[in-house]
Amino acid sequence: MQVMESEEEISTKEFVFALADGQLEKAFQMTSIDDSLKTILKQPKNEIILHFPVKLSDGKTKLFKGYRVQHSNILGPFKGGIRFHENVYLNECKALAAWMTWKCALQNVPFGGGKGGVKFNPANYSIEDQEHITRRFTHALGNNIGPEWDIPAPDLGTNSQIMDWMMDTYSNMVPAHEKQAKKGAVTGKSIVCGGSQGREEATGRGIVHCVTQWANENHLPLANATVAIQGYGNVGSNAAQILHRMGTKLVATGDHTGYWRCPEGFNPFKLSEYIEDNGNLEGYPGGEKVSRDDFFATECDIFIPAALELQIGEHEAKLMNCKVVAEGADGPTNLEGEQILADKDITVIPDILANSGGVVVSYYEWLQNKRSEMWDLEDVRSRLELRMKYTYQQASEKAREMRINLRTACYIIALERLQAVYERRGIWP
Repeated sequence: MQVMESEEEISTKEFVFALADGQLEKAFQMTSIDDSLKTILKQPKNEIILHFPVKLSDGKTKLFKGYRVQHSNILGPFKGGIRFHENVYLNECKALAAWMTWKCALQNVPFGGGKGGVKFNPANYSIEDQEHITRRFTHALGNNIGPEWDIPAPDLGTNSQIMDWMMDTYSNMVPAHEKQAKKGAVTGKSIVCGGSQGREEATGRGIVHCVTQWANENHLPLANATVAIQGYGNVGSNAAQILHRMGTKLVATGDHTGYWRCPEGFNPFKLSEYIEDNGNLEGYPGGEKVSRDDFFATECDIFIPAALELQIGEHEAKLMNCKVVAEGADGPTNLEGEQILADKDITVIPDILANSGGVVVSYYEWLQNKRSEMWDLEDVRSRLELRMKYTYQQASEKAREMRINLRTACYIIALERLQAVYERRGIWP
């Protein structure tokens, strides 16, 4: 039976793409981007919708819906995550693919933007069924992905195991003598299947590098600084653990099951152990369970939204009592929320900068696959730190020079790089 989407769901979906478009328009107004480039970048290059059948372990056959949106490849192959979630939808993928284009251009990585996913809740399916769904989706995508065309990566609901299955399926769709050359068809793989050291922690570590740069500029010692993190998955947990080693206190966190607060500070490693054993934070014995409003109102130095998009709106922004918001998720702050944060003198380190460590190390993984190399962990970490800090400094200088916020500065840097390529290459024929 087909489940129809509610009017509220459709409205939310439309708003995600409207948010991405509104952020882009603000940057357009601050720079002299050619009108033809505006026309090109307003919409993705390709929107792929797939319906594919899967025979499940209970013997039943179910039809699944999958997406792959390819926004821009003027700088290099499309690049972006694959999401397994019951609320994956086209406009969300369009927004996320566009954000990935700006992210890659900002970091000067030779990739374009892409995003996709399958509309289902993996928690409701066995590991065997998840493998079948992954392989059938990869087969249905066919030559719409590939190491020189479109390179998926993990995202919400997916991990290195999903990427291993995608890579294996794709490599078995090409001639035998080409299989080894196709490991770079996806990134975020396990180490044994051609993944990179440091990839799993990369997004969280990249956030920490940005926070460190901001803290240095604002003379805030991170030792004993306080942090609140919304979402305690891969991104939130890695950021929490790295910051903990630097002396910060995690005073509030939460996931889809609720929010917890502890003024003395949580042990982020014990939180991760609890989630590994229980699947989520429900029933966590430490700290005090609080309402969503109380969580957002928690007094802290650093707030990291690392859950889903559209989490900080007008209501939440009015409650917040922090010095900086480092966007670990894509699109967590809407336009009204960002304006309120600005009025309260709360800095926002935008998603296309703060969480770009993931795509930077994905690029390193792709390079290692192409060269048949394996870099050690410290080499990857060192390269990531240099790249993140350099890009942050560029954006910070642009923001001061133009008297604009960091998000608009990042967009302008990305757009200027894209425009420079279009000016040289033109539009053929």
